[in-house]
Amino acid sequence: MADLGFPDEPSSGHVEVDRQATENDSVYGDELSNYTTSLTSSVYNYRRENGRTYHGYQDGEYLFPNDEDESDRLDIVHEMTLTMMGRRLYLAPIGSSPRRVVDLGTGTGIWPIEFGDQHPSAEVLGVDLSPTQPSLVPPNVRFLVDDIEKPWLYSQAFDFVHVRGLACCVKDYANLIRQAYDNTAPGQWVEFQDWDTNLVSEDGSTNNTFLEQYYNVVLGSFQKAGYVNRPGLHLEQWLRDTGFENVHVRKYPVPLGTWPKDKHLKKVGAWNFLQAESGFESAAMAVLTRNEGWSRDEVTVLVAKARQDVKNREIHSLFYFYVAYGQKPGKSSSVDTSH
Repeated sequence: MADLGFPDEPSSGHVEVDRQATENDSVYGDELSNYTTSLTSSVYNYRRENGRTYHGYQDGEYLFPNDEDESDRLDIVHEMTLTMMGRRLYLAPIGSSPRRVVDLGTGTGIWPIEFGDQHPSAEVLGVDLSPTQPSLVPPNVRFLVDDIEKPWLYSQAFDFVHVRGLACCVKDYANLIRQAYDNTAPGQWVEFQDWDTNLVSEDGSTNNTFLEQYYNVVLGSFQKAGYVNRPGLHLEQWLRDTGFENVHVRKYPVPLGTWPKDKHLKKVGAWNFLQAESGFESAAMAVLTRNEGWSRDEVTVLVAKARQDVKNREIHSLFYFYVAYGQKPGKSSSVDTSH
């Protein structure tokens, strides 16, 4: 696995605990018209259960909510990822003038909006099951309600395919990468950013905790339901197996909480803590009540215990986030290949 070793980011080695910290640390085009002219009522007919709302289109395919609380959480995750990656939206060397770009599983649409601002040359498409994106966006940004696991029906290939944070959201990740390959122009790039959701601690401090129980129960339920819950580990191999060349991978440590000594990791951990405050319930509620027979109250208790463990400075929980990008073979029609 190639580690590019960017100097402004910590290595993925040992993460030192901040022993000096106190409990008072602050937690700081035309083609689209065929799809977007009208949306069926099912798109907006959200499922409402256990105090949350869920997408109506392809009901049940995605087990996270789509309400305002979840949108706020996803925007926090976006800021956490930018902090983690040194304010980069992507790492692939796509050049300064990409033309057709797609963001799969776009969520609130914040990634394509920022990308569109930075690259006025590009037509940027964000695709998601829920139409929760804003209406006031850059003129080169559009959104499409669609299921990215179904066959893609685009008439032109993309210069850049971007995917982020689909752990526990898709069932055939390798096929998603194959579709990305088929819909990428020769010589152009894809980038997949995703989690290894396995909870670890270098000192064993997460062993036998409620936090460990939470992840075992929730991730086990997603796995039984057929979702890929640790895609980050496999991105490099999936890209290579699909036929991409010049594959590179960057592995980022992501603490949960402000326990690291390193200031950069402490800040990343603070953002992760903030998103987890609502993220614990977002991830657990539907998969446990629909698939495991849990009651809303039982999920709420598990979530509360996990949150309490995160506030314990003696529990040093850690995850890893992978950014993998690769190039489709063939001659690019783009002249500018600078980063």
